[in-house]
Amino acid sequence: MFEPRPKIKLLMLQKILLENTDPEHSLSGNDIIRLLGDYGINVERKSVYDDIDTLIQSGMDIVTERRGHANYYYVNSRTFQDEELMILVNTVASSKFLTKKKSDELISKLKTLTSKYQAQSLSRTIYVDGRSKSSNERIYYSINAIHEAIVKNRQVSFHYTEYDISLKKKYRRGGQLYTVSPIYLISDSDYYYLTAYNPQHDDISNFRVDRMADVSISEEQRLELSPEQLERAKEVRSMFGAFAREKTTVTLRMSSEPYVFGVLVDKYGSGLHPNRISEDKFTVRLEAQISPAFYTWLFSFGEDAEVLEPEWVRNEAKEKIEKMAAVYEG
Repeated sequence: MFEPRPKIKLLMLQKILLENTDPEHSLSGNDIIRLLGDYGINVERKSVYDDIDTLIQSGMDIVTERRGHANYYYVNSRTFQDEELMILVNTVASSKFLTKKKSDELISKLKTLTSKYQAQSLSRTIYVDGRSKSSNERIYYSINAIHEAIVKNRQVSFHYTEYDISLKKKYRRGGQLYTVSPIYLISDSDYYYLTAYNPQHDDISNFRVDRMADVSISEEQRLELSPEQLERAKEVRSMFGAFAREKTTVTLRMSSEPYVFGVLVDKYGSGLHPNRISEDKFTVRLEAQISPAFYTWLFSFGEDAEVLEPEWVRNEAKEKIEKMAAVYEG
């Protein structure tokens, strides 16, 4: 045993209270003395009382309960409530752009923000279905590099990957390095996308960040874009899904099945104005970027949704349906 410096003793007391107490679990003065002793810190009871008062004065929410002839202490509230931590843990666990290893690392860090008892509860309540996870371990560093490049007004270079028929990753364009001027980082449908000016195509392009490898910040300044190119980048940033055309007003005729209204509100909010046209049908006008993602969403309704206008969207939808039907012919 040794007599610790006051600051170290105070920090260890704070650590013990944060790790071992919550409104359901408290420690007596003797418990605290014993736990400090496990760290090689020898203290007197009065010293513990004084240090707890110091922590309370510093803003730590410590509750004192009198039980018989002894005081018991616990941390009542923290930066994050347990319900908030649950949301964060479940979000991290289910995120597609994070690898399983990185998800586990982040969840372990989040658990340190509550008591060990609540941390165990977090582990027991996590359930994630069999969704795919990213295999790119360096996505964290890629996101950070892209963000730094945007702040410093630099270009970024990277290799872009894709999968072949054997499900193995390979570099696109034969391993040729991409060098682009980053504009936005977009989070969409569990993935991160980079919106950038691609000089090879003289246009705005999107790249999935988890498919970018060897991301590095160039010494070259970002290329100056025209007002038209910047406007195009804004359109891409607000698109339906990651790849789309400009926004189009679409009129749909839909079934009055209860689930249909739920899906519409989830996607477009409660500001919609459905127009009932029969006992079991209604029409609704939506603003959408017409893209593969839009048609995937539309076709998920099956026969409960039909495009009425504009005609070119209706014809395009019909053509896609005919192509799908042709796959099953014969």
